[in-house]
Amino acid sequence: MTAYNREKYIAEAIESVLASTYTNFELIIVDDGSTDNTVSIARSFEAIDTRVKVYVNETNLGDYPNRNRAASYAKGKYLKYLDSDDSIYPEGLSYCIEEMEKYPNSSFGLSMIDNDSGTSVFMNSEEVIRKHFFQSSHLSAGPTGMIIKRELFEKIGGFDPRFYMASDSFFNIHVASISPVVLLKQKFFYYRIHEGQEQNNPKGYFIYGYLANRNILKTLKLPLTKNEIIFLSKKNKKQHAVALIKHLIFKRKIKDSFFVMKQTDFGFVDIIIGLFYKISDKFGLKV
Repeated sequence: MTAYNREKYIAEAIESVLASTYTNFELIIVDDGSTDNTVSIARSFEAIDTRVKVYVNETNLGDYPNRNRAASYAKGKYLKYLDSDDSIYPEGLSYCIEEMEKYPNSSFGLSMIDNDSGTSVFMNSEEVIRKHFFQSSHLSAGPTGMIIKRELFEKIGGFDPRFYMASDSFFNIHVASISPVVLLKQKFFYYRIHEGQEQNNPKGYFIYGYLANRNILKTLKLPLTKNEIIFLSKKNKKQHAVALIKHLIFKRKIKDSFFVMKQTDFGFVDIIIGLFYKISDKFGLKV
């Protein structure tokens, strides 16, 4: 559990973990330099339950570097995140671990709530990657929705923090490209929506969503054909170009648009190429 100025929610988050029917866990809480009462609240639980361990960073690391820091203290077989503004259901840990143990060939489980049954589904890398890119984008779940064997997490070096709020998607796809995935169909946690979340930073997603997808397609060894990679790269460029045009012309967010262009190294030539892809799709042209 990572935390930064979460005095309003962290007690409920900790209490939900301590109420778990599965009891063989260590709750590692790493505070990233909070200026409110987050640390004192966390330490009050540490004082009454030896499974709770609280660490405080000397300097603020940021979201995903701090997640990596928290994982570095872990000793268990599995890593399971719970954000300090969310809560896990009493049977949540038991459910995640039981489902993972059913599939010893997989090292990664991910929440995927849809209209299917509540039975977990095992998918190999090719199946789950294809499903993500061509059907449902289900590998975009945040860290609270995943469970991973610590050995694999350490092997790949944890989260790549270059992509900030999009680091979870990059991580999930990276792991799925090298390990089968257990899709967890039962809801096992409560996700709180409030003003202080990263999801309220659309400009950040605008930038880092594009950069994460670009790097996924360029650097990861995905179980896809060369033509499929080319298709997805064009799609990513097309979507970014269209979004920029909407910001420039229709929303008139000129300053923001130029900032995004600079951060994503996406010039006017790239916008023209992206729009060309869009027009080609509309008229069924092959490019």
